[in-house]
Amino acid sequence: EAKPAAKAAAKPSPTAAAAGSKAPARADDEEDDEDEDEEDDDECDEIPESFRKPEAQIGRARQSVSAEAYGAYNQKQEFICPEYKKTDTQKERLKNTLSLSWMFSSLDVKDVNTIILAMKEVKMVSEQKVISEGENGDYLFVIESGVLDCLKEIDGKPTVVKQCQVGDVFGELALLYNCPRAATVVAKGDCICWQLDRDTFNHIVKDAAVRRRSKYESFLKNVALIANLDQSERSHVADALVCETFKKGDYIVRQDEPGDKFYILEEGQLYAMKSIDNQSKRVMDYKPGDYFGELALLKNQPRAASVIVQSDEAKVLCMSRVSFTKMLGPLNNLLMRNVSNYK
Repeated sequence: EAKPAAKAAAKPSPTAAAAGSKAPARADDEEDDEDEDEEDDDECDEIPESFRKPEAQIGRARQSVSAEAYGAYNQKQEFICPEYKKTDTQKERLKNTLSLSWMFSSLDVKDVNTIILAMKEVKMVSEQKVISEGENGDYLFVIESGVLDCLKEIDGKPTVVKQCQVGDVFGELALLYNCPRAATVVAKGDCICWQLDRDTFNHIVKDAAVRRRSKYESFLKNVALIANLDQSERSHVADALVCETFKKGDYIVRQDEPGDKFYILEEGQLYAMKSIDNQSKRVMDYKPGDYFGELALLKNQPRAASVIVQSDEAKVLCMSRVSFTKMLGPLNNLLMRNVSNYK
C-alpha cells in the first residue's frame, strides 16, 4: 500500500502541474521584459540626432548673445545741448553775468560757451512769481538785471529771507539735490534772468564741478600746507578755490596794497620783490604748490611784497578772505612761519 501511495505522491496534481507549467513561462516573460527595458534605456541614453553638436563646435565655449543685443539696441544716447540764438552783445553780456556767479566761474572756456548757448533769456515784470516753494523744478536762473525777493513760509506767513541781486543764482537746489523748490522767488521790479534746464546743468555744470574738485584735491595733496588736512577739509578747500590766469610781467599782488585773497600757484613761476629803503630786492621765488598772500589776511596788514609772473603764463588758485579764515585759520601757527621770508 505504501508503494501506491508513493506513486500517488510522485504524480503531480493537475493544479500543481498547471502551476509548474506557468512558472517557467513567467520567468521567461520577465527576462524578455528586462531585455526590452534595457533596450529602451539604451535608446533613451542616445542623444537625438537633431540635438547633436557638430564636431567642429565641440569644446568651444558658449557664445553670448546679450552683448550683441546691447550694442544694437541699448546704446547710451549722447547728450545734445539745446541752443538759443543770441547776438554777440547778448553773449558778452551773459558771459559777464556768469563770471559773477560762483557756480559758473570755475568752468573752462568751452563749457562756458556751451552754457551761454543753452541759456534762454527770460524777462519778468514786477511782482511776477518765478518759482514757488514746494513745487518741482526743472530750471535754475541767473540774474542779469533787477532784484528778486526770496520768500519762505514761516509760521504760516510768506517771509522774505533773502534778496537776490545781479549775478546771483537761484533755483539750483532743486537741480542739485532733485528736491522740491526750497523757497518762492518773486520779482521786485522788472528783471532779466537767464534760464538753464536740468539736463544741461547735470551734464555740464554738475559734471564740471565734480571734475574740478577731483583735479584740485589731487593737486592739494602736494601742497605742504594743505596736505595735513583730512579728505573732507581738502574737499572744502578745493570747492572754495577759483583759478586766475596771468601773463609774464603781471603783478598778482602789489606791496602796500590791502589784501583780500590767499593764493596757491598751480602752474608757472613767480617771484616776490620787496622795496626796502627805496631799493627793490628779490626776496622769494615760487614754484607750483607754493602759496602766498596769507600774511595780509592773518595780520590784517597791507601786502608785505609784490608778487610778479616770471614765466610766459601762470595759473594761481585764489581763496577769498572769508573762506581763508574759515578753512585755514586753524593753521595759523604754520602759516606764520612765512613771516621771516619777507624781511
